[in-house]
Amino acid sequence: MAWFESRLLLGLRRGAHGAGSWSFPGGHLEFGESWADCASRELAEETGLTLVSPHFVAATNDVFLAENKHYLTLFIEGRATTKQAERREPDKCEVWQWFEWSSLPSPLFLPIQNLLASGYVPTPNVATD
Repeated sequence: MAWFESRLLLGLRRGAHGAGSWSFPGGHLEFGESWADCASRELAEETGLTLVSPHFVAATNDVFLAENKHYLTLFIEGRATTKQAERREPDKCEVWQWFEWSSLPSPLFLPIQNLLASGYVPTPNVATD
């Protein structure tokens, strides 16, 4: 999860499972990669943004019945150095937008739905730095 001021970056998914839902930047962990390095790399690859002070905040168990897929999603939170997100993977993302935590769009990607259901609350110092 990339924060800039009090807003979170979400993208409208396309192509893969979850198409048409809003999701944080992210992707698969590469062999030998740390969670924080993965989050930083994925954010840079998808948006051109740099992630500052990435840290683990939550995990969700996500079963996509229709797609017969099962994921463990790790949520890494940090600050973006700018809010100028680029759409670097247009086949995977329709648009990037910044949202207040209290005004998230819908529909949300299943892992984010599960994160919200867990009672997760953002870290105030990350959101307001």
